[in-house]
Amino acid sequence: MRYLGSVLGALLLCALSAGAQTSSGAPASTMLTSFEPATATTDTNTLYAASATPTPLLTQPALPEPAPAPAPVQSVFQTYDIQIYFGYTFFRFYAEPKLTNDMNGVNVSAVWYPGGKWYAPDGEVVGTFGSAPTCTTKFVMAAGGGRVRWLGPRGIEVWAHGLVGYSNFLPQTAFGDHAAFAFETGAGVDLNLRNQRWAIRLAGDMIGTRYFSTGQYSPKVSAGLVLKF
Repeated sequence: MRYLGSVLGALLLCALSAGAQTSSGAPASTMLTSFEPATATTDTNTLYAASATPTPLLTQPALPEPAPAPAPVQSVFQTYDIQIYFGYTFFRFYAEPKLTNDMNGVNVSAVWYPGGKWYAPDGEVVGTFGSAPTCTTKFVMAAGGGRVRWLGPRGIEVWAHGLVGYSNFLPQTAFGDHAAFAFETGAGVDLNLRNQRWAIRLAGDMIGTRYFSTGQYSPKVSAGLVLKF
C-alpha cells in the first residue's frame, strides 16, 4: 500500500506540473503553427499569379520596310524665262512662180516664257539682201506672235511658232506697192552648250506675203546662237 501511495503521489505531482506549464505558455495549436514557414501563403499566391500570367509567344523580328523609290529626274538642265536669238538667215523669195531671188541676212528674235511655262510671246525681225540682174534686192520683216516648246533630255528644246506682221521688199516696181502684210510659221530646235545659258538654234520657216498682185510662199532657214537669262 505504501508503494501504491507513492506512485499515485508521483502521478499527481506530474499532472499538476503539466497543468501549470500549459496555463502559463501559448496554446498547443499556436505553438504548432509557429513552426510553419512564414512565406507559405505568399509563395502560394505567387505560384498562382505566375501560373495565371500567359507566357509570351516567340515571334520573328519585323523586317525593315523597303526604302521608297527615288523620284524620277525630269531634267538636270536649268530653264530660263527669256531667250534672245541672233543668227544667219537664208531666204528664197518667190516673187513670181518662175522668178526667185536668193537672199542672205540676219534674223533676230526675243521670247519670254512666263514662269518657265511651255508657251511664250514671240517677236522677230528679219533683214536679208540679194541681187537681181539690174539692181540690189532687200527684204525686211517685223512680226510678232506666239511660241510653244517641248523640253527634251540633255537640254534639247523643240519649239514651233506662228507670227504675223509687216514686210517690205525693194526695189519698188511698177507692178505694185513695196510693202505688204506677212505671216510666218515654222519650227526649230535648240541644243544647249556646256554653258547652259547658251544654245545653238536651227530653224526652218515659211513666210507668206502678197506682192505684185500675187501671193508668195517663200522658205527661210536660220542658224545661230541663243542667249538665255
